[in-house]
Order: sequence, then C-alpha cells, then structure tokens
Amino acid sequence: MSVIRPFCALRPNSAKVAQVAAVPYDVVSRAEARQIAAGDSYSFLHVSRSEIDLPNEIEPYSDEVYLRARSNFEDLIRTCPFLEEDRPSLYLYRIQMGEYEQTGVVGTFSIDEYDSNQIRKHERTRKDKEDDRTRHICGLSAQTGPVFLAYRASHEVALELEKNRNGNPVYDFVANDSIRHTVWIISEPEGLIGQFKSKVENLYIADGHHRAAAASRVRSEFAIRNPRHQGDEDYNYFLAVAFPDNELRILPYHRVVKDLNQMSDTEFLEKLSVHFELLPGDHSVPSSGNFGMYFQRRWTSLILKRAQHRPSALDVNLLQDLVLGPILGIGDPRVDRRVDFVGGVRGIFELENRIDQGHAAVAFSLHPTRIEDVLDVSDGGGIMPPKSTWFEPKLRDGLFVHRISQKIS
Repeated sequence: MSVIRPFCALRPNSAKVAQVAAVPYDVVSRAEARQIAAGDSYSFLHVSRSEIDLPNEIEPYSDEVYLRARSNFEDLIRTCPFLEEDRPSLYLYRIQMGEYEQTGVVGTFSIDEYDSNQIRKHERTRKDKEDDRTRHICGLSAQTGPVFLAYRASHEVALELEKNRNGNPVYDFVANDSIRHTVWIISEPEGLIGQFKSKVENLYIADGHHRAAAASRVRSEFAIRNPRHQGDEDYNYFLAVAFPDNELRILPYHRVVKDLNQMSDTEFLEKLSVHFELLPGDHSVPSSGNFGMYFQRRWTSLILKRAQHRPSALDVNLLQDLVLGPILGIGDPRVDRRVDFVGGVRGIFELENRIDQGHAAVAFSLHPTRIEDVLDVSDGGGIMPPKSTWFEPKLRDGLFVHRISQKIS
C-alpha cells in the first residue's frame, strides 16, 4: 500500500503567494517564461527557469543557469519572505477552473516505491531533461516543484479529505489565468496516512516523470555522500500532490510536423488514404479513433477504415503507428525534432497558427486520452508515446518547497 509522509514545508508569505506561484517549468518556453516573469521579482520562474535572467546566448543547461537558480532561490526566500513549518504536515490543495475542481493531498512520497514501480509510470524520460532536474535539485538541496500523482478513487480516502477541508485556508488566490488555488494545512494527518496505507494500492505519475526520476537519482547521490545513511532522510522522499482519478481532466495533446518527409502533397495524401477516409472537416476535436488534420490551410477529417480492427486502443499510438512512423518517418517522437506537441488550452487554433505562419507542414488533432487508459497502461507495465496526456488545470510551482539536506552528515 502507499506511503505518504508529512514534511516541514518551506513556503511563501501568504500576502505574496499569488506573485510567487508560477506555472510548471516545462509548460512554457524560455521566451514565454521571461515574458510571464517580467517585472515580477517574486515569480518562481526565476528559480525554476533561471535562464530567463541570463543572456540568450547562455545555454539552458549551462553551469551558470544552476548557479543563478541557487542565487535567485536564496534571494526569494529572504525577500518574500518564505517561512518554514515547525512541524511536519500534509496539505489539501484544491484547484478550481470555472465550475470544475479537483482536490489533492500534498505530501512527500517514497522513492523506494517509485524505484520498485509501486508508484507507476506511463512515459519514458529523456536523459537531458533528467540531468537538468537532477542538477536543479542538487544545486538547491530542495525539490521545488511537485510531481502530479493520481490514485484510484477511494470512498474512505475521500471522507478523510473532506474532514480536513475546514477552517481558514493558508492560501486562497486566483492566478492570472483565472484559476483559483486554495490550500489548507492538515495538522493532524494520521487518519489520512492510515487511509493511504490501507486503501491506495498504487500511485500513478500523471505528470512530472522527469521530476520523479531526478528525485530518485538525487537520492542515490545523497545516500552515497552520507556515511550515516539510514533510509529515513528527507531525500528518500519526493514532493508530490496526489489526486483521485475521478476528479482529473485530460485535454487533447496534438501533433505538429515540420515537413512531409520528402514527399509531395499528392503522395502524402495517397499514403494516408490507405488507412483513412479523407473527408472535409472542421476544427472540432475528433472522436476517438479518428483524427483531424490541418493541411494546406484547411481541415480534413481522417476517418479510420475498418475501425473494428484498430491496431491500438490508444489514439496516440494509432497515429504514431499508422502515420507519424511509417509515412512521415518519425521513429522516436521523444527525440525527433521534426515533430512538436501542442496541448491543453492552446488547442486547435495554435495548430492553425503554426501551419499558416509556415512553421510546419501538417498538424494533427487528437481526441484526449482517458484517465482509465493511463492507469491501465501503467498497471500493465506499458509505455505511452511522449506527450500523450495534458492534465488541466496545472499545479503551481513555488507553493511548497521540500528541503532534502537537513539530515546529511
């Protein structure tokens, strides 16, 4: 069963929390991060994406970036200021986007369970991104952005969460994207710890595979450096927020391809027609098993022929296996720079912009992946293609920091 551990959070002054809270480091480009943080010295993007404070010619994985992250982090802790809880606690974290809301529990989770696959994954990670977050955690001796976990909903856990959602929240603010974030302290977390242990068989990484992998690597490094390693040090746990699966919402994650793999327009369409009927379409999100295609500045619906014989249950696999791989020559979308991904609220119109502005040749819109499919693939030990899921709304970085160096000898 699943271990959840209270921790002494380092967190921002409540009066400044709305300024500190920032979108996750990996959902914005360098230019977008710089624009968001411009004029706001408290934005946590100065820590999570510290290259925004350096000249453009400085590479994002250079030594200067991690040194600046450390400096910015120390400045933020001092000037905001940040406070550190004097007793370990868990937190309730509710996110509201319009009429939709989801409530999770913030705590630290076992890296042993991650390493043994009790905390399950559905994506492979890229070494360069693992290296980046590993260096970031080591440089700060802290985990600054939570991993987004899911678990199969439990009535007993839900009742325990509801018992703790009372009193005055420590945070309650609306971010600049109109999403409301509310946080309560669970100062007596024993009941929730017990329910996770007895009712939550597995946890699943919904978002944050690179953060979790980096936390595991850091644990290995810190354990080697600590001659008195016992296994209960803070670095043996990683910061995360766990949500019940029945409250999660996945938005579509679309594909954009820069060229046609040296084919003519006619040849490309002929190859598509082997597996799909090509019909006039529009910008609406397609049904599962079919795809939208924006090509030659117009939408076409790709309707799978003989849909009852689908080679894959997942739309992201289907597009990869029938189109991106064999036709467009994209063998590994994790590393192929000819393919890009557009997810979530950017949506369909961003696909049109990429094509209309000449930045890409063709774009494909997909039906969103179901959370049930994510959990089932994870349980079966399977791997989904990269950028298969876009969870919305997003967690905010900077609300909680987990220091991991206090007990190193």
